[in-house]
Amino acid sequence: MFDFDLSDELKLIIKKLLKKDRKRVVILNKKIKEIINNDTNTIDRYHNCSYDLNQYKHVHIDKSFILLFKVEKENNFILFAKIGHHDDFFKK
Repeated sequence: MFDFDLSDELKLIIKKLLKKDRKRVVILNKKIKEIINNDTNTIDRYHNCSYDLNQYKHVHIDKSFILLFKVEKENNFILFAKIGHHDDFFKK
């Protein structure tokens, strides 16, 4: 199991989502719990981002939204950084 923290940007987005879209916050919380309960071997099943976001991994939290997070295996730590629409992160 990993230790974790949320970035200030993500905390602000979650605060706004609590007012507008509580269902997405519930999905996000479940996904965060799923991710932090992995071990150092199984965490690699999440996809790495490419190009400018190559230090992050990503996971879909519903159909079009993605959660970006950074894994530090040597410190057993995950930083959940951003949430946003797929098209905003992966423009063609």
